[in-house]
Amino acid sequence: MSIKVLSIDDDPSMTELLILLLRTRGLEVITANSGEEGIQKVRELNPDVVVLDLMMAEVDGWKVCSTVRKFSKVPILILSALDTPGMVASALDAGADDYLIKPVPSSVLVAHLQNLARRARSLAPKQEIITKPLAIY
Repeated sequence: MSIKVLSIDDDPSMTELLILLLRTRGLEVITANSGEEGIQKVRELNPDVVVLDLMMAEVDGWKVCSTVRKFSKVPILILSALDTPGMVASALDAGADDYLIKPVPSSVLVAHLQNLARRARSLAPKQEIITKPLAIY
């Protein structure tokens, strides 16, 4: 099963790089180049995982994360150059599920994305299977 990844970063060169890296690994990639656009695409496209940058103009990654958490349980992986413990803690407090520091090897990024998607799928409610025969009257 393919993993649908939404990359939210206001730097188009970063989202293009993620498209190249992740598509070669078999992942489907959708991009948004602003926080507002990213929030809208989470609502509309229901991605399996979100890759989110923190430092964005207007609506930053913390705001995107906390807003998405109000309506979705989609796993959010922060991919940021900010590497201070306080930044990591504040991102996780805002609702992020994972945090990687740029630059990160593509194999590590893919492994984290697959892990988040696998965990989210395993926690998704299962469809109830009716095992009793239906009574026919």
